[in-house]
Amino acid sequence: MKKIVLTPNPYRDRAFAHVLRARQILTDAGVQVSICLSFEVDKSFELPESIAFLPLHEELKTADALVCFGGDGTILHASKAAAQHDIPILGVNIGTVGFMAELEASEMELLSKLATDDYVIDERMLLYVRLLREGSVIYRDYALNDAVITKGAVARVIQTAVLCDGVEAMSFSGDGLIVATPTGSTAYSMSAGGPIVEPQADNILLTPICAHNLQPRSLIASPERKIEVRVGRVNRRNAFLSVDGGKAIRVFGGDRILVEAARHKTKLLKIKNTSFFDMIKTKLNQ
Repeated sequence: MKKIVLTPNPYRDRAFAHVLRARQILTDAGVQVSICLSFEVDKSFELPESIAFLPLHEELKTADALVCFGGDGTILHASKAAAQHDIPILGVNIGTVGFMAELEASEMELLSKLATDDYVIDERMLLYVRLLREGSVIYRDYALNDAVITKGAVARVIQTAVLCDGVEAMSFSGDGLIVATPTGSTAYSMSAGGPIVEPQADNILLTPICAHNLQPRSLIASPERKIEVRVGRVNRRNAFLSVDGGKAIRVFGGDRILVEAARHKTKLLKIKNTSFFDMIKTKLNQ
């Protein structure tokens, strides 16, 4: 690799110690490095004048990879930018669990492998999510982890029907539904009782949240399936759609959420010879 973009999370890497160390490691290995922010920080947050923060999407046009520093939320956010430019991403965990991160902060020296192309690319399934209201698409996004339809704080339950290729697969009242990728199987879906799925698999996971009857269970659908979630009458209660933990979009009774496998995938860089099952054993036993 000749050029790599680094994106720190200023709220986790407050002194930018990790990203500056990574820049030094990669520069010493002969790689051109740019430092960018993947999201805007609060106006009250003071960025150091000693670091030149360049426009992310401009730098990604000529980059070979994106390396981001933070927890899973940071990686999810940065992965959308990387996917737009069809370049691979590598996460360095300076958060808590960090299921999606390839490296821990203590393993930063391994970044030098990128200079000699000593890595493999791990392709991860994405979901294409659309919110329809009265036949019109009012919101769309891509999910690397999940799309979550959930009740608001004051709602008791919401009525949800799930169709696979037009055939009803489940119908229930409860706190909502998680539609997840295998990558997202270790996130909210797992906490709601869903299965852990190897991330290289191509499946769509449907996990009810606190269903108020005994019938619904997690369902694993083929990537060829087209999922439709119908939201029943909401009245004055609130329901929301959130993709990869992003901004919550208000959902009304009669709205439909369409979910299917995206045509493209997110590319994650792997520079360690570790198994997903080793990672599960390590991360979940903390």
